[in-house]
Amino acid sequence: MVAIPRLEDYDVFPEKGFLPDQLPLVKLPQDYYQPWENLVNNLPSLILTKRVRKLVDDLPSLSTEHLSNRDEYRRAYQCLTFMAQGYVWSETNPTDKLPENIAKPLLEVSDYLGLPPLATYAGLCLWNYKEIIPGQKFSLDNLTTINTFTGSIDESWFYLVSVYFEYEGASCIKLGLDLINLINNDADRKTIIAHLQELAESIDHLGSVLLKMEEMCDPHVFYFRIRPFLAGWKGMNDLGLNKDGVLYGNETTPRNYVGGSNAQSSLIQFLDILLSVQHHPTGERPVPHQANSMPSAVSNSSSSSNFMNEMRDYMPEKHRNFLKVLEQVSNIREYVSTNGEDDAELILCYDACLAMLKSFRDKHIQIVTRYIVLQARQKAKMGSNTMRSGLAKKGITEKGTGGTSLLPFLKQCRDETGDPAAGNWGKRILSDGVMRLKYSKPNGINEE
Repeated sequence: MVAIPRLEDYDVFPEKGFLPDQLPLVKLPQDYYQPWENLVNNLPSLILTKRVRKLVDDLPSLSTEHLSNRDEYRRAYQCLTFMAQGYVWSETNPTDKLPENIAKPLLEVSDYLGLPPLATYAGLCLWNYKEIIPGQKFSLDNLTTINTFTGSIDESWFYLVSVYFEYEGASCIKLGLDLINLINNDADRKTIIAHLQELAESIDHLGSVLLKMEEMCDPHVFYFRIRPFLAGWKGMNDLGLNKDGVLYGNETTPRNYVGGSNAQSSLIQFLDILLSVQHHPTGERPVPHQANSMPSAVSNSSSSSNFMNEMRDYMPEKHRNFLKVLEQVSNIREYVSTNGEDDAELILCYDACLAMLKSFRDKHIQIVTRYIVLQARQKAKMGSNTMRSGLAKKGITEKGTGGTSLLPFLKQCRDETGDPAAGNWGKRILSDGVMRLKYSKPNGINEE
């Protein structure tokens, strides 16, 4: 039997989940790295005046040898990836070559952290927050970002909602591992049912956190001002970037990476693995509700979603290792399948967890519709070239910053979430077209 992973061994923490246990570094302590800090902290103004490329070109070539620990490497990664994204995307025509003076250290810190050398969810969210008033309760009211591209409240809020989402998700992680442990130790069924009920409630809460995005991040500002800087190098040739990607310094072969995406959140994949939700390439979903033949964890077989597997490579190395171990120990659905015939409440509580996760994905589709799809439709009516339209040029069927065709991918992920349902009622209520969030759809959008 594979041992249940000890959270701290994988940089996962009972109180903060996939966030670091200590607040991220706001600044590298060595004066040697002040040129990086000066530039990244003034990035919004430099983007506005189109001076990023010139000033990055003029930066001294700094070595990474003075970085002494993981936290300093994370801060260096954040500085360098913000500069890299700004360098590529800050002017009307993107450039497909990063200068050696930031490319070389970026490759080195990325290799140390096991991350791709561009802005990822980890650098944009997990390591990009600080307290407003030190020592107060961890809450959205007392958090702000360390760096942004635009200097706007909207951009800060966009990142901070994800930070708070990860923080609130820590309870799901603890409950999930407790459930696995209870099952391994033949705990009484009432205790397992109580944990499943609590897990369903915790997942439901995550959906409420996600909808906080609409409180202080304007969809128009997000789409036209913020989103362009989150793009990667892959599939961006329609925007003028080399189809093969970006050259890093003196390298002769371009590198091709997708941009920062919430699909790079380890918490989402944690919940899928825990509940045995499997995802497949878009358009290749098998016949649903063959749940009894499904394994207890998410498979890494060739039929699994190429995109979801690819997103593992954009997570911090220890986090993706944690998910690999979880795949080997996850046993909840297997337990429910074995013991559910004579316990309807057990099946109902497991299916309730799936229902809450499916509801969360419906809310995500709601956000994507309002923040991307509707904004793309408005672009054609505006006729203005003064704004930084960036990814808007790709139109309604555009891909996300993570490289997928947005709505088809998200809708299939949502529908697949109900497939492992264990009970007949759960299979029916979670089937396609039956369960839908009761929210007011934006004007002009037919979700089906």
